[in-house]
Amino acid sequence: MTDVVMPQMGESIVEGTLTKWLKKPGERVERDEPLFEISTDKVDTEIPSPAAGTLAEVLVEEGKTVGINTVVARIDDAEGGAVAAVPKPAAPEKAAAAPSATIAPPTSAPEPAEPSGPLSPLVRKLAREHNLDLGRIPGTGAGGRITKQDVETYLAGQPAAAALAPVIAPVIAPAAPPPPPPPLPPAGQAKTRIEPMSTMRLKIAEHMLMSKRTSPHVTTVHRVDMTKVARLRESNKATVQANYGFSLTYLPFIARAAVAALRQYPLLNASLDGNNIVYHNEIHIGIAVALEGGLIVPVIRSADEKTVLGLQRAIVDLATRARSRQLKPDEVTGGTFSITNFGSFGSLFGTPVINQPQVAILGVGTVDKTPVVVDDAIAIRHICHISLSFDHRLIDGALADQFMTRLKQVLEGWSEEVL
Repeated sequence: MTDVVMPQMGESIVEGTLTKWLKKPGERVERDEPLFEISTDKVDTEIPSPAAGTLAEVLVEEGKTVGINTVVARIDDAEGGAVAAVPKPAAPEKAAAAPSATIAPPTSAPEPAEPSGPLSPLVRKLAREHNLDLGRIPGTGAGGRITKQDVETYLAGQPAAAALAPVIAPVIAPAAPPPPPPPLPPAGQAKTRIEPMSTMRLKIAEHMLMSKRTSPHVTTVHRVDMTKVARLRESNKATVQANYGFSLTYLPFIARAAVAALRQYPLLNASLDGNNIVYHNEIHIGIAVALEGGLIVPVIRSADEKTVLGLQRAIVDLATRARSRQLKPDEVTGGTFSITNFGSFGSLFGTPVINQPQVAILGVGTVDKTPVVVDDAIAIRHICHISLSFDHRLIDGALADQFMTRLKQVLEGWSEEVL
């Protein structure tokens, strides 16, 4: 018998909400097949089964919040264990005697066919919105399971009209005078709508408040000339896209520069444990990924051992699996430093909140062509504003600016090849 426990999805996470069971007691489950869904302040994701066997019992019902390492279910993984078959209802005798009975046509369109494997609510929602037959979509997840990425790949290969429900052409009526203004709402009708925050939103709120209460936040902003990086990126992005299937962005260059600065100033890669400073010899960089209704910070392990291309591959992989709810528990823990790229949404710069128990987080603004003074002349350069929020209990302003100066030097004097 194997115990299934509530995993820890981050260093500061002490509990999680079990939102949905994907298997019922008595059903067969394979190792690494999605078993249940959870929601925390760091992730809203599916948890794979730790073993193959039969789901013997469920100990925590849907919607309940429990502490990490709480046993939520047990799997009977004994060899040869048989699952009790569910008897089929006997067919009525009258039906057996009338093989030529006429079946009336359905009065409404049937629901799209679904494969037999478990489906996440997000995949079901996409199928309904686009009127998809899931039986036609090959699954690349565990056990042939269909993921959000599979659905999006399928949609990308279909004509636009095929993915939409039929639309009835409107009857064109003669022009009419403009309608009168809408009537005022009846007295007493509600002018607002109230709905509870999602579990993920609640947990994010708690985590942000805890970080602000824990660390005295200070932020410094540096203007960085990204022109050399921009030219190198431009000359390599078509080859990277053709050979590896993903875009080359500015983020891996910035992560690479952050690694160099962290090596020179290791205090920014440390954490606090009471009155003790914990120095981390390895550099594990968390990359903030925006999700629908929240965010998550998956971690690039040993980021200092990766090239720009390796960092870009890791960023794309983690972001893709974060959005399709396929991250593993250990991929959102153990970070020593974080980067958030709000510039991808057009932000010039920001003051991000520290991801506890880390002591610093880098914020990346958008890269814009900007007129600047170079050698007493006006020149057009690719400029990016990069901010560093740091814990003033451990890091002083002078050290923070020394770190940022080193990061700036690496980016402005970039010499490392991409391919």
